[in-house]
Amino acid sequence: MKLNEVRDNPGSSKPRIRVGRGIGSGKGKQAGRGGKGQTARSGVRIKGFEGGQMPLHRRQPKRGFNPPSRLIYNEVNLGRIQRAIDAGKLDAAEPITVESLMKAGVVTRRRDGVKVLGVGEWTARASFEVEAASKSAAAAIEKAGGSLKTLRQEAAPSAAS
Repeated sequence: MKLNEVRDNPGSSKPRIRVGRGIGSGKGKQAGRGGKGQTARSGVRIKGFEGGQMPLHRRQPKRGFNPPSRLIYNEVNLGRIQRAIDAGKLDAAEPITVESLMKAGVVTRRRDGVKVLGVGEWTARASFEVEAASKSAAAAIEKAGGSLKTLRQEAAPSAAS
């Protein structure tokens, strides 16, 4: 093989089509862009425009409700806290708070506080001062001889009569 014999594979590239060069070329007049108007112009075709009909994405129903005052907690399982105590990152003798969990690396951001969930094995005798706790977590903490203090009380149902 010589350098002057090097060629592309047959059919690997198409010849360039010169548009707008008269009707004899087959791509004259409107150059393959169809009729006139917005679709014939460059860069102005509206995606999702349905000719004045309400677009599909606006015809779909809205779903759900996001309350503006909702609280977002860090949800931490008891098993994860137990592993931190076993590793020596948390001291079970001191109250377990958001700050102590952040210092131990169990929680990364403060958010609106911590909610303790009851998943995992819990054996340590510790006191908790957290914003919320599930019923199973509270039962496991009490069973191990610890105490739980929730800092945020649930909103009482309004007395509408």
